[in-house]
This record gives sequence, C-alpha cells and structure tokens, in this order.
Amino acid sequence: MRSTRERTLWSILAALLLAAAAAAWWTADQWLPHAGPWTEQAWKKITRPGPDTLPPGKQQPAAQARSANSGASEPVAPQPRKCVKDGRTTYTDQPCPKGTQELPVDGAVTSLPRAQ
Repeated sequence: MRSTRERTLWSILAALLLAAAAAAWWTADQWLPHAGPWTEQAWKKITRPGPDTLPPGKQQPAAQARSANSGASEPVAPQPRKCVKDGRTTYTDQPCPKGTQELPVDGAVTSLPRAQ
C-alpha cells in the first residue's frame, strides 16, 4: 500500500502527463510540420539500419564496403531519374527530356528496362 504522499505525487505526475499530451495534441498543427521530417528520418534509420549504425569495430570503410558489395565484373548500374511533366511522372536512367522537371527519386526503384 502506498502512502498518502506517494499517491498524491503519482496523481500529480499523471495529471501533468495528461495535460502535456492534451497540449501537444492541441498545438500539433504548429510543431508537427517541423518535427515530421526528423521523425520520418529517425523511423527510416530505426527500421532500415545501414552500415553507419554498426558498432565502431565492425564498420567497413566506404570504399571497401562498395567493393565487397559489387563484383569487379559487374557494370555500374545507372542512377534512376524521376521526370515530371504536366502531372505525369516518368522514371528513366537517361537525362530527363527538355520541358520536364527532374525530381529526386524517393524510395527504391526495383527494376529499370534495359537500355536499347
């Protein structure tokens, strides 16, 4: 059984936590646009950790990691590009045609058609 003083302290703490949650919800439209990109980046790092998240003794230098991941006989894959014109999006590995806007590719492109 908790003492009266301890119960009062826990009740005050719970009330403060509830008030803070209500204030955060009430003012979310002010701070969420600023915190959104940071939380998205943190979520990606948590769910898809990269080689930079390894312990210091297990990390490989960048050049060594690239050479270990790709064989010497494999050609280097071209970087995908996202071209937008009049609301229509086209993905290609060539430079975007004139009159289109090149945007960064967000996410991963799993396949590209072979160059002809």
